[in-house]
Amino acid sequence: MDTTTPPLPPTAIGSQRQPDLGISAGARKTAKPRRKIVQAVAWVLVALVGALVAISAVNRAGDRVSVLAIARDVKAGQPIAEADLVTASVADDPALAPVPARDRASVVGQRAGVDLRRGGLLTRSQLQTGGGLGDDQQVVGVELKKGYAPRDELRPGDKVLAVVLPAQGESSQSGDSRGSASAQTPEGIEATVKSVGRADATGSVVVNLVVAPTDGPQLATQAAAKQIALVRQPRGSEQ
Repeated sequence: MDTTTPPLPPTAIGSQRQPDLGISAGARKTAKPRRKIVQAVAWVLVALVGALVAISAVNRAGDRVSVLAIARDVKAGQPIAEADLVTASVADDPALAPVPARDRASVVGQRAGVDLRRGGLLTRSQLQTGGGLGDDQQVVGVELKKGYAPRDELRPGDKVLAVVLPAQGESSQSGDSRGSASAQTPEGIEATVKSVGRADATGSVVVNLVVAPTDGPQLATQAAAKQIALVRQPRGSEQ
């Protein structure tokens, strides 16, 4: 009796093929985490670059220098006192040219070339250059009582007439001649204002006047006796 092996059913042969869906699905699952890693690395690099830029900006802003600033108002022509200055710390900027704080000692005593306002930085261009005097000129300090000079009207460069006032009691001793004496023009000395000080509690103020050497001794004598009043000449008269 012959025995033969029956052929395999078609379903058994077909069942030996492996589907491709499992490979493509696995590749997609692996690619997604890789993209996320690349994106994360890119964000980290951007953050690092931004941090470096910020650190650089902070370092530049941290380059600060000590300079001189104005502690209180100083009028043009007035000498700068120690109390007029204060030290300030500012960013080092080539566009600015404030006076370094280390030059404080050399600035004290110099005169302001312009009005200095509290809170501003002091620059060399705001200081007077030179003494402002010629070889044939003298400076006389005149202390003027309240009402003996125009209030808040004098400034460096003004032309003034220093009027010599009569001594106390001199007019009362003239008797009947007071009428003729009052008609006479009082003696005056032509001068130029160099600087104007601050008024004290009584309203008195010291004005430095530039005069010719021939007038200096007389003006100083009359000023010591409190016999001087100032009259400001028209500013347009010299133009």
